[in-house]
Amino acid sequence: MLEEKLRKYATLFHPVVPFEWEKDKLWLFDFTDRNEELTAEQIANTDQFANYINSKLKENGCRYGIGGYNEHRTLYARSKHYDKVHSSFQAQSHLMDWVEEETPAEPRRLHLGIDIWGPAGTAVMAPMDGLVHSFAFNNNDSDYGSTIILTHILDGISFHTLYGHLSLNSLKNLHEGKNIRRGDVFTEFGMRFENGNWPPHLHFQLIKDMQGWEGDYPGVCKYSERDQWLSNCPDPDLVLQMSRESLVGSR
Repeated sequence: MLEEKLRKYATLFHPVVPFEWEKDKLWLFDFTDRNEELTAEQIANTDQFANYINSKLKENGCRYGIGGYNEHRTLYARSKHYDKVHSSFQAQSHLMDWVEEETPAEPRRLHLGIDIWGPAGTAVMAPMDGLVHSFAFNNNDSDYGSTIILTHILDGISFHTLYGHLSLNSLKNLHEGKNIRRGDVFTEFGMRFENGNWPPHLHFQLIKDMQGWEGDYPGVCKYSERDQWLSNCPDPDLVLQMSRESLVGSR
């Protein structure tokens, strides 16, 4: 089972972002409707959203903000991208376009990865040896923007890590099958014009089965399909090891 292997090797994974465990702190963000400081309108305005994030990090002396896995982001009404309904949870479903309905019965709001919020240009490093599976510039508003997916093998079990909201420069000189070594700086946080129009951050996601997707994989799903998507996308902190209680500030 993948989760068991990730726990077995937890101490061997390289940090994904530069972080000094002895002194750096993280701020745990909440983008559900429990957060009364933030509105859907503020999130929809990238400048206001960025100001909120940056002010929280500065006020609390935190190097990065973090959070989001299995979070029902009811505040995410910033783009119709999250109101598009995916046809099904089947391997061949990526061959069909996102189906946009005039009034979708259920928008996608459940977040499948962990976000690390920090400055544009922040280095991103490979947590373990891997190969480039695929990459793409997903240039829709509120999409991933520049995206890289790596394939890894632990004790014979294959799985993938997805890195979204990167710089366009990260995609230069890449090719499928390129070898990426543990600790290699292979990408960086992108700016808003190249990362889907977001405040700078990294979307990091674990994926067991890519189901035929290349350069992209849903990072948000319908809440009613929560169990099947989470089953294929385990908790990224099994690799990141960043949500330790002693490191995360209170909301």
